[in-house]
Amino acid sequence: MIDPQETRITAENAVLIGLATDKQTPEQVEEYLAELDFLANTAGIVTVKRFTQRLHRPDGKFHIGSGKLAEIKAWIEEKAPDACVIFDDELTPAQQRNIEKELARPVLDRPRLILDIFASRARTAHAKTQVELAQYEYMLPRLTKLWTHLERQRGGTGTRGGAGEKEIETDRRLVRDRISLLKNQLKDIDRQKQTQRGNRGKLVRVALVGYTNVGKSTLMNVLSKSDVFAENKLFATLDTTVRKVVLGNLPFLLSDTVGFIRKLPHQLIESFKSTLDETREADLLLHIVDISHPQFESQYNTVRQTLEEIGAGGKPVIVVFNKIDAYKAAPHDPHDLAPKREDQYTLEELEHTWMSRITHKDADNDEAIFISATRKDNIDALRELMYERVKAIHIARYPYEKDLLFRDWSVEEE
Repeated sequence: MIDPQETRITAENAVLIGLATDKQTPEQVEEYLAELDFLANTAGIVTVKRFTQRLHRPDGKFHIGSGKLAEIKAWIEEKAPDACVIFDDELTPAQQRNIEKELARPVLDRPRLILDIFASRARTAHAKTQVELAQYEYMLPRLTKLWTHLERQRGGTGTRGGAGEKEIETDRRLVRDRISLLKNQLKDIDRQKQTQRGNRGKLVRVALVGYTNVGKSTLMNVLSKSDVFAENKLFATLDTTVRKVVLGNLPFLLSDTVGFIRKLPHQLIESFKSTLDETREADLLLHIVDISHPQFESQYNTVRQTLEEIGAGGKPVIVVFNKIDAYKAAPHDPHDLAPKREDQYTLEELEHTWMSRITHKDADNDEAIFISATRKDNIDALRELMYERVKAIHIARYPYEKDLLFRDWSVEEE
């Protein structure tokens, strides 16, 4: 059976390809390719060239036009003969086979690259099982291209399918069996995790959510005084980390979850169900946004949409705009009569517009605050806001049981 680890791309250089359809603007495609570049860098791959093309819809055979593919092939053969090719969209198995045959080199799509990164980042048995399941579900319809010896027949005594069974048919069955086994293992893990969450008592649960690499783990360390792994790379944290935090006389549980990203492979969303349960079952969400990112509003919307998709929409939210120390407004010509773009606003203007927008949208549910987790700017104000929100949730839930609010929590439990 094919092992997912044996199929990981080991190329050092890559050519990135983006497609602008009627649903995407050229600016969005460039933004997506910049993120794909960051993903490739996280996987240890250096981008040597970017190509984009505009079509009304993806080509059924090559995803991009045959002329553009010929142009890419000529450039690679002359400039980067050792480079792999990475598409920003998900390719069908047939498209991937056609492109690899035409270019005679490894071809990845965005989901495959993300899966490889997750596989390299997984540390615990739980995360490794989740990633392995997602990898096999991605591989199953693509097994044909993983073989260079499909016409060899497997026969003889002891073969399940008998004489004449192709290896690809055997592998498909083995992969399905492996998927079934991994799903059963995750069901057992889900039950264990559910029991653990049920044993946490009456403490209010707060979950950090947000786009990947916005500073969730850094803020987790600041608020909980712990040492959760934090790194300036995508998906630095895959496993949910839960810590007990005490603000004043009020204890609650704070969890750091895996970051979201555009076009997250559906296989990962399904296999990381138990991890996402921490978000679904939280009483309060801290939605962390990297205010210094040029496309922070798009990332904000992606996270909100993902929360809706996983059943966590409508929860109380504190929107935490992080990295104010790194924010720089784009230059704006005062003589330009056109209105300012949002990336040209000063930080003070952004605070006013976004806090007004969030409050106006849902005055009883969402609030906003601007901080720097690395410099600890405005952290005390965030703690005060969290204290009031957690206290209100606890009192509303247990109006006659206020002992948790007045217990001596000076010695924290592990």
